[in-house]
Amino acid sequence: MRFVQFLFFKHTLVRGATQREVKLEITGNQNEELIKYLDDIFLGLRYQDGHYDLVKLNDEEYLEKLQIQSDYWDKLKKEIEAVRNKGYENTDIVNMSEIYFTMADETVSAAESYSEKIAIKIRTIELLSALDMLSLVILVIMQTLRAMQMAMQNRLLEQKAFIDAYTGLPNKNACNELLNKKDIITDPTACIMFDLNNLKTVNDTMGHSAGDQLILNFAKLLRSVIPEKDFVGRYGGDEFIAVIYHTSEAEIKVILKSLYREKNRLNSYENQIPIDYACGWALSSDDMSGTMQMLLDEADAYMYKNKQLCKKYN
Repeated sequence: MRFVQFLFFKHTLVRGATQREVKLEITGNQNEELIKYLDDIFLGLRYQDGHYDLVKLNDEEYLEKLQIQSDYWDKLKKEIEAVRNKGYENTDIVNMSEIYFTMADETVSAAESYSEKIAIKIRTIELLSALDMLSLVILVIMQTLRAMQMAMQNRLLEQKAFIDAYTGLPNKNACNELLNKKDIITDPTACIMFDLNNLKTVNDTMGHSAGDQLILNFAKLLRSVIPEKDFVGRYGGDEFIAVIYHTSEAEIKVILKSLYREKNRLNSYENQIPIDYACGWALSSDDMSGTMQMLLDEADAYMYKNKQLCKKYN
């Protein structure tokens, strides 16, 4: 585009220089340098030659108009010679110069038409480039959204794999992942094993929906009393476990008493399916090093003894 603008400038100079040359010759002032300058300009415009480093414009209409103008410039130079020899009154210099100026205007118009074609092509290329860039951005956004969606689906699947559908608590897989850690317990930690009583009786007499409600109620009871920082999970059908971190025997007894009081409060409602459970617990200590599974096994053994005692006295 800068070249075309430069070309307009040169054509304007050619037209102006020719007008000046004709006026000089009419007034008897010869100027060979100006004629040589115009010859050099035409040489550069037509053949990419001369002293002005002009670039040939490869447009058929423009080149045709330039050829006609250049040829007529040669005729005009001969008429200038006639003016010098016979005087302008005895030549057709004025009429020929007007014809020449009309040709110059037509040449400039052809260059402008070519310029508009180039501008349209450039705008088209820019538009297509912008569309390509937009398409690329949209593609990147779609890929990012798809990746985020897949990541979210994977997280949901992972959650489903470790969450109990009935209670929303960590399920047996999550419990086993915790218990399968081989690290030796170093901080005071307690494991409590719970066994929900009478689940089979409720299922048989009131239906499985009532049994599911009993499981859910017990899960809510555990989660409402046991501190949020600690782990509560459903280990099996009627078995639940809790892991209390950084604790003591006194704190465990407080938690168990709170569970017992909250259980009795809930059982006082007429529409409440009675909750009853057995539990056993074990607390790690300085003289008892082991893994989480070993702690659970000890809690499970105490829970079993507790359950047998309940059956004995019931």
